[in-house]
Amino acid sequence: MDTFWDWFWLMIWWFVFFAYLMLLFRICADLFRDRELGGWAKAFWIIGLIVVPFLVALIYVIARGNGMAEREALQVRRSQEATDAYIRQTAGSSPATHIAEAKALHDQGVIDADEYARLKAKALA
Repeated sequence: MDTFWDWFWLMIWWFVFFAYLMLLFRICADLFRDRELGGWAKAFWIIGLIVVPFLVALIYVIARGNGMAEREALQVRRSQEATDAYIRQTAGSSPATHIAEAKALHDQGVIDADEYARLKAKALA
């Protein structure tokens, strides 16, 4: 490692190595995410990735790349919908709503005045 070019090629090879590792993790995640692929087929893909990793990874990306992208897009869409639903659920309640609910509980006799005051302070905080 005496010259600039030695360091340069070392960095290139490290980049390729980490990119390959990321691809392997993506392939494994896609294999386990795919509900249509049977257990034996998943096992053969995994064994192939262990025995002949570069060739099998290339074949997997060529043969199943479109499905891989569709499953990833579906997962992102589901995650986004879940996040949006959570935000709507959480942001939909205002402090006034919390105070009104606490007041209704206090009027019904479910909670006492101290508990009502605590819930009101919490809603305003």
